[in-house]
Amino acid sequence: MDNRSDGTRHFDFEVHRQQAIDAYAKVRSKYQDFAFAVRNILREAIERKGLKVHSIEARAKSLDSFGNKAARPSEEDPNLPRYKNPLREVTDLAAVRVITFFPRTVGDVDISIREQLHVLERVDHTQVLEREERFGYKSVHYLIELKGDRTRLPEYERFAGLVAEVQVRTVLQHAWAEIEHDIQYKSSITIPTEIRRRFVALAGMLEIADREFQGIQDADLEFREQARRSVQKGELEDVEITPDALRAYLDKKFGSDYRISPFSYEYTARLLRKLGFANFRQVDECVSPYDDDEASRIVYGGRQGQTTRFECLLLAGMGGEFFKRHFWKDDWYRDAVQQRLQKLRDAGIPVGSYCPDRASPTELGSTASDVEP
Repeated sequence: MDNRSDGTRHFDFEVHRQQAIDAYAKVRSKYQDFAFAVRNILREAIERKGLKVHSIEARAKSLDSFGNKAARPSEEDPNLPRYKNPLREVTDLAAVRVITFFPRTVGDVDISIREQLHVLERVDHTQVLEREERFGYKSVHYLIELKGDRTRLPEYERFAGLVAEVQVRTVLQHAWAEIEHDIQYKSSITIPTEIRRRFVALAGMLEIADREFQGIQDADLEFREQARRSVQKGELEDVEITPDALRAYLDKKFGSDYRISPFSYEYTARLLRKLGFANFRQVDECVSPYDDDEASRIVYGGRQGQTTRFECLLLAGMGGEFFKRHFWKDDWYRDAVQQRLQKLRDAGIPVGSYCPDRASPTELGSTASDVEP
């Protein structure tokens, strides 16, 4: 406090700011390590639950940011600082931010936070804004500390009693918050009415987009489940060609093969569409006359993976049509297809000429000339 000429006391905010920075500088690295520890705990928990998130970020508050916050005047008395003891009262010295793709994942992350950390305070800004019937910045904020069983471990004991802030929001909510913060709160003048009006309109659009993304994800999951159910029931005509449905079909027909990558199912589903297949009734009609293990051993000399065995059956069922409709038109691949077809014929396997888009049954007995040079 400094004495003014009129005898009143004047608080020196700059001295308060510098003293806060000096005190925080001595312990900032500890808060940095604490933030990274909380991030790693949440990352492991989120991955263990199989949740997909955009990012998990961690940071310790910068010295300048902390100094500026320490020097904020009190709302009750602008002549006094808001934080008399900033190092003890500022709660976001260590902070972690989890950014999700979908709104529902925010709730899933909430469960992980409660399971892994001791929640001191939780504020859902989404509910606050909805209660006040206005648009704006949405996320869920937590004040947390490590649970006692964790701080008894040597690697965590130095973090006992420290508090961190955790924010959870969607990608769109994050974009809104960052842009709003940059334009509205960092501006030296009051935000113009026209800009504010456009902000409100944009916030509404982002909220609708968030809900629509969630709706699309829900619809996609339901579509996948319905396709799997239809495959299990043998109702193949209604099952569209997708990677997920293809895996369900091949698992049922040939048995599961966990060596197959998602890319292989994606590629094979695209190949089926390129070959003219529209549903799995056509696929089943084409490959059912053949044995996948037998065809694989004839063509490759041994039992191959699930999708390679399936491709052998497509080749046997379609004959020359397989190459004519395939992605690859190189001479080497044409020669390889001819050789594989010849191996099948030499082994007494009747090669077909199935054309799915012509809705014709499998025609057996195509010749090597079906693969045109």
